[in-house]
Amino acid sequence: MKSGELTLALIQHGMGADVDANRTASLDGIAEAAARGAQLAVLPELHASEYFCKYQDPALFDLAEPLDGITRRLLAEAAADYKMVVVGGIFEHRAPGLAHNTAIVLECDGSLAGIYRKMHIPDDPGYNEKFYFTPGDLGFEPVDTSVGRLGVLVCWDQWYPEAARLMALAGAEILLYPTAIGFDPADDEAEARRQLDAWCIIQRAHGVANGLPVASCNRAGYEPDRSGGTYNAEFWGHSFVCGPQGEVLAEADAASEVLVCSIDRGRSETVRRTWPFFRDRRIDAYDGLTRRFGD
Repeated sequence: MKSGELTLALIQHGMGADVDANRTASLDGIAEAAARGAQLAVLPELHASEYFCKYQDPALFDLAEPLDGITRRLLAEAAADYKMVVVGGIFEHRAPGLAHNTAIVLECDGSLAGIYRKMHIPDDPGYNEKFYFTPGDLGFEPVDTSVGRLGVLVCWDQWYPEAARLMALAGAEILLYPTAIGFDPADDEAEARRQLDAWCIIQRAHGVANGLPVASCNRAGYEPDRSGGTYNAEFWGHSFVCGPQGEVLAEADAASEVLVCSIDRGRSETVRRTWPFFRDRRIDAYDGLTRRFGD
């Protein structure tokens, strides 16, 4: 594992119907992150558009772009200009009728360090992702960069301890979660609080279980259901960074914000020596994890 301090930025911002304006907001956030000394910038999930999966519409596949499309080119130019690693995301057009929700990692010279295709695809009210996205086929493989080995996962992946563990076992040095999650405006305050708390707790627990820092970058703001339906969304923001014992190092509120935080990469080695979960794993007794259920 790399040692020393890593300064990273989570670029939490809202998205609207104007794709060009969304891309500009992302680039402005990267510029601010660079000015504040960040070596790594992480953007929210699907940051070039509104969250379009609230309903099913074949015409929305027009939002998809190839891996070498305009979003990647703009992020690559920014990464090279500011000499920083940038993690962004696209609605990847792979072939006619075949698309992925894909995280792209740009090296500090603008080259493509690697990609991750979202593995867990939700299909919930207001989150019709199975209609748009084919599940990832690249597995849980970290991306090697000049700032370390990045365990990039995407949104719904964040609820699965198996995904975090497999990234950790493959040598990830930090877990990154570009995210788009929010409240149903009809939720009462108590339900909204439970959901937000659960979201924070599960990701902090991945940090604890794997002895790794975790950084989660969410989108922010209200987005309407443009089909005229009832699945409006209030994305709750609250991007955060925690250390390898789950300790919260920095947290945003619900508004657009560039959250900058420094982490001590050497703490993972220290924590894993005193909490040796990897040593004590019973790898001879986990066959049941590959079954759908215990019946």
